Amino acid sequence: MPGTAPDDPLDAGPRKGAAAAARFCVATGEVKPVDQMIRFVLGPDGAAVPDLRRRLPGRGIWITATRQALGVAIARKAFTRGFKRDVRFAPDFLDMTERLIERAALDALAIIHKAGTAAIGFSNVDAALTRARVVALLNAAEASPHGRKKLLSALRQREDFAEIVVIDAFTSPQLDLAFGRSNVIHAALLAGPESETFLARAARLACFRAGLTPGVPGSGDNQIRKSASAELRHEGKT
Repeated sequence: MPGTAPDDPLDAGPRKGAAAAARFCVATGEVKPVDQMIRFVLGPDGAAVPDLRRRLPGRGIWITATRQALGVAIARKAFTRGFKRDVRFAPDFLDMTERLIERAALDALAIIHKAGTAAIGFSNVDAALTRARVVALLNAAEASPHGRKKLLSALRQREDFAEIVVIDAFTSPQLDLAFGRSNVIHAALLAGPESETFLARAARLACFRAGLTPGVPGSGDNQIRKSASAELRHEGKT
């Protein structure tokens, strides 16, 4: 039951039915769905390794997918107790974990580009917002206020604008690498399974950074989606 640690917290969790996708968090002491957690295993040198895809061999421990929960687990020596041995950590372990989550989101962007379901460049994005099934608008962190404002105005004309995610979590160089071209400032993602994968990974990154629990309504599940509505409401007042 939630709040009660099993005798062996390594990969512990219900094994039958829908509950099989739940695990015990060694930081919070709760049993949560695996989609809200990160699995960690030990490398050959005894160093903790994030297993974002939950495929690495060996047994692991599970921690709620927030920077705060991971910090608590380290401070309280939950790794040592869980694995019943000394555990090594990279000096920048928290930052490294965040970078891996970020990298997973950018890898999903690259797959979107290969699938041909992204409009890249201001004019292409503007056109897509007019007539395509857009699910997300990406602005590089360096995007000018003027460019953002114009695209938000176009987005605001759509009946479904509140359902379209606005993301500015990545820099132009990061978008360049993901899309395989230079100077990417704006992009629109079209509907499709590739975009849904990216949005799930982007939401996980946002929740990890903000200390919110992924998948919990009102606590981060729609954090990046809500940002679109907030920006558009602000835009309407200026």
